[in-house]
Amino acid sequence: MAQSGVQTTNHITGSRKWLALATVLVTMFFSSMDQTVVSTAMPTIIGQLHGFSLYAWTFTAYMMASSVTVPIYGKLSDVYGRKPFYLFGLIIFGIGSAICGQAHTMTELVWARAVQGIGAGAMMSMPRATVGDIFDPKERGKWMGVMGAVFGVSSILGPTVGGWITDTFSWRWVFYINLPFAVLAIIGVIVSLPKVRAEQRVKVDWVGSALLIIGLIPILLGFTWAGSKYHWNSPIELTLFIGGIIVLALFMFWERKASDPLLSPSLFKNRIFSTSLILGILVGMTMFGSIMFLPVYVQGVIGLNAQSSGWVMAPMMISFIVGSIVSGQVMSRTGRYKVLAWISGAVIVLGSFLLNQMNVHTAWSTVVINMIVLGLGIGSLMPMMNVAVQNAFPYRMMGTVNSTQQFVQSLSGVIASPIFGTILNKTFSDKLNETLPASLKQFQSKLSDVNPQSLITSQAQQSLSAAFNKLGAQGHQLYLQLMDAVKTSLTYGIQRLFLVGLVFAVLCFIGTFFLPEVKLKGQEYFQSGGSSEAGVESNEMKERKEKN
Repeated sequence: MAQSGVQTTNHITGSRKWLALATVLVTMFFSSMDQTVVSTAMPTIIGQLHGFSLYAWTFTAYMMASSVTVPIYGKLSDVYGRKPFYLFGLIIFGIGSAICGQAHTMTELVWARAVQGIGAGAMMSMPRATVGDIFDPKERGKWMGVMGAVFGVSSILGPTVGGWITDTFSWRWVFYINLPFAVLAIIGVIVSLPKVRAEQRVKVDWVGSALLIIGLIPILLGFTWAGSKYHWNSPIELTLFIGGIIVLALFMFWERKASDPLLSPSLFKNRIFSTSLILGILVGMTMFGSIMFLPVYVQGVIGLNAQSSGWVMAPMMISFIVGSIVSGQVMSRTGRYKVLAWISGAVIVLGSFLLNQMNVHTAWSTVVINMIVLGLGIGSLMPMMNVAVQNAFPYRMMGTVNSTQQFVQSLSGVIASPIFGTILNKTFSDKLNETLPASLKQFQSKLSDVNPQSLITSQAQQSLSAAFNKLGAQGHQLYLQLMDAVKTSLTYGIQRLFLVGLVFAVLCFIGTFFLPEVKLKGQEYFQSGGSSEAGVESNEMKERKEKN
């Protein structure tokens, strides 16, 4: 370590590491809770700002801005340290939150959410990298479990906190509440994270960064609009996907030639890295399919009161926490993870299978058990993959590999949402046409293009009931027949979704058998250096030796 607190690496030692850990947990808590809090307040926001047509963009702008910046933050932080980018992300996120709270139109809110997203890109990648700066891979497992627990708790509390703030104060405080947490985190970063001096001058890959952003934005837009605003095979969708793929191909070509690439192609030569990315996509598709549509099933089929919908995912999140903590402890005690990956993958398959068996007669208690099983599997597998990837490379590359993995996982949600949404809408519409009683066929044309999620809200059902009551004495009976057909069709559609999720779960389980294992390193990890290729070769040599 150099004088005046300047270091040549990001490694955090001594008493500062506990303050750094506390800062990480605070950052993770308020940044992950922000999404669920905002989702809860959004109906009120739309009502006041009168911009329903821009509703999806409040999330799309945030998601695109955060996703495309994650790998850039990770690469730069390996060279210039986490501290400047952590601070930049917190400050920009705080500024974006303040502007969101001041928004007077939906257009202003969308742009402010994009600013928030630019800051969130650092907050998505820096906390996990900072934990890697504090603890070696063998210790890191249990602390990654704690981070998973923070994520789970914030996801459970978010909807309730969001509703309380909106009802008690104003929806604007949903954004303002981020500011004191951001200030605390900024103080923690300033005090606990070291200032890093690059050992050699590094040329920033600005061309690669620009190509990555230009290539990703049309693809993200394509997935966001597909199946809702435009058909998958529409000229606009095809243009977005083909154009994005062409630019990303140029990006990969450039990265092969760049002297210090943003995303080195050599990373993908490491089997642990490439296999973990594939597993991350598969488990992400399984998880997002459940998280997005289980509340729809519980409210629309089981009939849980909409006011309690904020707690629908609590059983899964609690088991996610337990799975994260248990798997982290197992990794820290044994230094191994491959058997744990097999077991976790098998539990994910079991949970997905149980979800696929649910129907219109399934009791709420059964749904809870099924959610717990799936949460245990996902919660134990996700932090394990993160630790395995970080362990597979030299310490000086941790920010790059960590942010790349985080980036791919975030794309899973972007990809899953339109695919699962299209499957649900198409299956629901087809099944409704089959099950609709003859007495209601006159309403078939009006219902064929209705989003099933819009029919399960209490407002929509009250409106439908009032419309049918105008038909006279038989009106209420017709309404009950319609809702029975809707419930049956919705169940059928969600069963198809869970079947697709089961396919991804099975593929994920199979993929765990292709994940190489390198025993988790201790303190020697922080002395690991050299080129990425050397680090990869070193780990693969160790893997072969252990097999022999």
